[in-house]
Amino acid sequence: MSLSKQSKALEARLKAIPREVLREVHPALVKGAEETADAMRALVPVAEGDLQASITVTAPGETTPAYAEGGGRRTAEDNQALVTAGNEKVRHGHLQEFGTVKQEAQPFLRPGARLARPKAMRRIQRAIGKAIRNAGGKA
Repeated sequence: MSLSKQSKALEARLKAIPREVLREVHPALVKGAEETADAMRALVPVAEGDLQASITVTAPGETTPAYAEGGGRRTAEDNQALVTAGNEKVRHGHLQEFGTVKQEAQPFLRPGARLARPKAMRRIQRAIGKAIRNAGGKA
C-alpha cells in the first residue's frame, strides 16, 4: 500500500473517532505536550533566554506562532497538540538543534521529545481507553 493510500486510510479512521472521545482526550494531549515543552526548555542552551521562551504548545484547533517550525503557521488537528520553537523574533532553533559549519549542534528538541514521550503516550493511552469506555457506557 502506498504512503498516500495509508495516509487516506488513517485519515478515514481518525475521522471516525467520536467527537466526545476526542474532547475527553484533549487534556491528556495538552498535558503531554506541556511536559514535552518543559523537557525541551530544560535542555535548550540559554544565552539570553529568547529561544527557551519561544518554545510553545499549540492545543488542538489552535494555530502555531508565525515562523515556528517550518517557517509558517500550522493549525493543530483535533487529535494533535504541537510543540514548536521559534517565533517572529526568534528564528535560530534549528541552528542550535542541528549546528552549523561554525557551531557544534546543541540538540534540545529531539532529546526533550524522546524524554517526555513515554509518559505522555501512557497518559494519552489511558485517556483514550477511559473515553472509549465512557462512550460505550462502561464507565
